[in-house]
Amino acid sequence: MNQRKKLPIGIQTFSEIRQNDHYYVDKTSLAINLIDNGKHYFLSRPRRFGKSLFLDTLKELFEGNEALFQGLDAHSQWDWSVKYPVLRFSFGRKNYNHSKSIEESLNQQLTRFEQTFKVKRQFDDAGSRLADLIDNMTSDTQLPVVILIDEYDKPILDALQKPEVAKANRDFLRGFYSTIKDYDANIKFSFLTGVSKFSKVSLFSGLNNLQDITLDPEFSTLCGYTDHDVNSVFAEELDGLDREEIRRWYNGYNWLGEGVYNPFDILQLFKRREFENYWFETGTPTFLVDLLFMRQVPTLKLDNLLSSSAMLSSFEVERIDTEALLFQTGYLTIKSSQRVGGQTYYTLGYPNQEVFQSLNESLLSVMVEDKSSQSHNSVALYQLLLANDFDGLKNLFQSFFASIPYHWYTNNDIQSFEGYYASVFYSYFASLGLDVTVEDATNLGRIDMTLLFNNQVYIFEFKVVELAPEGKALAQIKAKDYAGKFKSLNEPIHLVGVEFSKENRNVVGFEVEHVALTN
Repeated sequence: MNQRKKLPIGIQTFSEIRQNDHYYVDKTSLAINLIDNGKHYFLSRPRRFGKSLFLDTLKELFEGNEALFQGLDAHSQWDWSVKYPVLRFSFGRKNYNHSKSIEESLNQQLTRFEQTFKVKRQFDDAGSRLADLIDNMTSDTQLPVVILIDEYDKPILDALQKPEVAKANRDFLRGFYSTIKDYDANIKFSFLTGVSKFSKVSLFSGLNNLQDITLDPEFSTLCGYTDHDVNSVFAEELDGLDREEIRRWYNGYNWLGEGVYNPFDILQLFKRREFENYWFETGTPTFLVDLLFMRQVPTLKLDNLLSSSAMLSSFEVERIDTEALLFQTGYLTIKSSQRVGGQTYYTLGYPNQEVFQSLNESLLSVMVEDKSSQSHNSVALYQLLLANDFDGLKNLFQSFFASIPYHWYTNNDIQSFEGYYASVFYSYFASLGLDVTVEDATNLGRIDMTLLFNNQVYIFEFKVVELAPEGKALAQIKAKDYAGKFKSLNEPIHLVGVEFSKENRNVVGFEVEHVALTN
């Protein structure tokens, strides 16, 4: 039986985890695989997925600290007599939204390396200083250098709302990273990690031998915990927790291989013993939510976005594709892929309950603006559904739209169900984590929204009308027998037709019909 150990929450230092009896999910066999089969690598993963810990593991491996690897997969596969010089850079310590930040950060890190390896500074620019370090280190040790770069893209991402600073940081990094290619003969291994993947043209133009393993199935579990990891390494922590709920809340991130959990979520769950939005609450960028709203992306479309491989694999400071941004930052993941002609297309969706619920709540707060009304409406929605109070639901739906600021109607083009109305309506349900499906397919058409709740089925159809209710929404549900799909569940089915008025900017029609249970 496994012994209960310490939870390594927030610890990114391999030696601390190994020396102080913390849980550790062994990724060292994957590290050996990388080293044996390549030289220059790039990996993109969302924040708090264990990228920094993996880089620190590589550092200790190359430096030959054998004691830390006792009992791990790599121990019997590594030549511990060789100790390579390692340069590990990290851009995680500063905010880079002003022009001098990146130079200050690199200056501090290069100075530390020059002192450590006893190299006298002879140049001012970062690229030349790195080149000089590599020359001196290989000369002194007669061994090639290992270069590890953590959060390589943070200087760009921090400044996305200041495009000129972002572009200046990108150009600065391009020159610095090109040194890796220039000194290829003196480098044993290099590994760069970050959240986003900027194209080789914009950032890695001089580093065209970089192998991108972001969507390589063989390394899909390099960061994150698998189901097997949770069941084996953390077996002692599972008592008292619903194993299926753990999967539903936190599993589901997919990079074309086995799905994984976000480690931060799992560790926080084991500490606090409650299902909460741990990862989402640690730093969802405001600009991302604002960007989605500015681009008028309906929230009900987010769980079924189609993206090409080219669109998904990179983005630029000047043009950030919505799909790439949401995928690379971890708010959407790959649900399926298909080959069409010479191109691969991916269907993207929410990875799990945490992101589904939290992202919709954040988007709803932008659309509604009044957080007090939003909270009141959300609680009321849940209570009214529990009571099947349809008169109350009609009044509540009208309250949903009464809480929308008037300027959003006048300043935005989203005025049909497919846009603004639907986003507000759907996000209220989704922010509660309810089991809602949009555009649910039947043999006669697509149901606008289906809710499975409290062992009952709710079928919603929405129509936009000019002024007065027309009764078309409920009529369509009945004419196309949408309820037929759910009769085998033998649960109460409620048909709800909702009509929005363009003129009144609110719900004007609300009809309900109930389907009797069959014996």
